[in-house]
Amino acid sequence: MKRVGIDTYRAQRRGGRGLKGMGTKDEDWVEHLFVATAHQYLMIFTRQGQCYWLKVWQIPEGGRNSRGKPIVNLLNLGPEEEIAAVVPVREFSDDHYLLFSTRLGKIKKTPLSAYGNVRTVGLNAINIREGDELIDVQITEGDNEVVLATRDGLAIRFHEKDVRPMGRAAEGVRGINLVGDDEVVGMVVVSRPEATLLVVSENGMGKRSEVDAYRLQGRGGKGVINLRATQKTGRVVAIKSVVPGDQLMLITRNGVINRQSVDEIRVIGRATQGVKLVNLDEGDVVVDVARVIPEEDENGSGEGGAASTDDE
Repeated sequence: MKRVGIDTYRAQRRGGRGLKGMGTKDEDWVEHLFVATAHQYLMIFTRQGQCYWLKVWQIPEGGRNSRGKPIVNLLNLGPEEEIAAVVPVREFSDDHYLLFSTRLGKIKKTPLSAYGNVRTVGLNAINIREGDELIDVQITEGDNEVVLATRDGLAIRFHEKDVRPMGRAAEGVRGINLVGDDEVVGMVVVSRPEATLLVVSENGMGKRSEVDAYRLQGRGGKGVINLRATQKTGRVVAIKSVVPGDQLMLITRNGVINRQSVDEIRVIGRATQGVKLVNLDEGDVVVDVARVIPEEDENGSGEGGAASTDDE
């Protein structure tokens, strides 16, 4: 884990190759990219549902090619714990919520203030059933719309009020009804009227579509086509809410980072394959996408990341 100044990565045109963002070794791949400021706190959630607390300035700075510091040297992680999501937060206010989503389609909402006293040993943030795992956590104001996206190219849009607030120990309710071996890969909280939905696949394809192209329905449905996943596109790896002027950072399994403007990605239909966003080396795949969040954006909106950020 490391932090790097965001200016290290110059913006490129769509379809570029990107720059090396992190040194890696065999069997040690980059999994998360997020944008934060030095004065923010990081809420770090594991796939097993634990939450840990860290200040951004406590993460050691590194160069573009450095490998970073082992996470176990920064957090008291258990031997089997893996990071699922990182949420930058300025304050643990009563009027914000944490929205959790799991791989098997569960969703849970809990007041942010319930997590304000995170101990160094961590605490249980959500109850995860055997066979499931936490995949995303985001901050919400309690009155937004939510989109869950799946690996095989489906997505569901529903209102956050369909999910009542629950305690920390709850496991949540069904957000989407998955078909076969499909699984949830990302969640978006839609809070800006001018936002479009950006979808990115593992083979570097992506597109923007209007939010209204995804019909609003009750939680627990099967959803609609989000991206036509084919051998060319590969499976979906990320979904983000973006607005004109935003920039994105795409990171690959081999540690290459590509930064580009969302304005170069045209808005097209929902049930399409998209366009090439980044040229990948043979065997490499996109693993995460972060929206570069303007500093004035409020309380660490999780839309940066899977991405959820200055860097891991």
